[in-house]
Amino acid sequence: MAARLVRISLVLTAFLMALTLTVAKSDTVYATEYQYGATEDAPNASGQVTGERPEEETGGFNLTFDGDNGSLSTTVRMLMVLTVLALAPSILVMLTSFTRIVVVLHFIRIAIGTQTSPPNQVMIGLALFLTFFVMEPTITEINTNALQPLDAGEITQEQALDEAEKSIRDFMYGQTQTKDLNLFCDIAGVTYEDYDDVPFNVLVPSFIISELRTAFIIGFLIYIPFIVIDMVVSSVLMSMGMMMLPPTTISMPFKILLFVLADGWNLIIGNLVKTFY
Repeated sequence: MAARLVRISLVLTAFLMALTLTVAKSDTVYATEYQYGATEDAPNASGQVTGERPEEETGGFNLTFDGDNGSLSTTVRMLMVLTVLALAPSILVMLTSFTRIVVVLHFIRIAIGTQTSPPNQVMIGLALFLTFFVMEPTITEINTNALQPLDAGEITQEQALDEAEKSIRDFMYGQTQTKDLNLFCDIAGVTYEDYDDVPFNVLVPSFIISELRTAFIIGFLIYIPFIVIDMVVSSVLMSMGMMMLPPTTISMPFKILLFVLADGWNLIIGNLVKTFY
């Protein structure tokens, strides 16, 4: 699934580059269409003209705004959307709750012993929808404070980016442990008195490390009851002299039975989501 997302990102990036070159080429007029050489009213002493293009037909790639308040034209909006789509996998992994959720779901499958059930597509799909559920307040805040005012021309692009970054920071600060933040601040040589003083490039790796630590702690707690079942089954098989029979073959049905009777999906998913609040 990750490789597929990378391929999709590469395709979208290539399409964006091709579209940009096409737009730039459409505004390009070759110099052969204009006069070269000396003219009667040439201002330079050498009597030569360097083939300037008319001022009103200056080419290049231009960003068009609908007014002074930052409302973008349709073409630029399309380019921005394609850029966001190309970076979507990285944004999803680094700035949201996706990392913790998908790691915990992986631990569940490994602890039970079902190597391919649920399949990867189901695990990633569940992780995505849980991520949207957890990030819904942050997404709503970004839409209310940044996207809608920008579209209405009430704020500039810089103000919209600041509002969006503020909402993401508020979410990440609540999940980042202080020791991880101090670690990357020491590496970067950054000092801060308030969380708002921390650079974004320092906050992101601190947030990811904290997410991985929390996910591994939850995974350890998930493993404990299943390890007990493995130990009991191994002891029973040893006492019966069935040393050639793999304990995992016998213990897997008991693990699945325990998980179903304890309503494992409800317990784990419910408490996993609650760790973000």
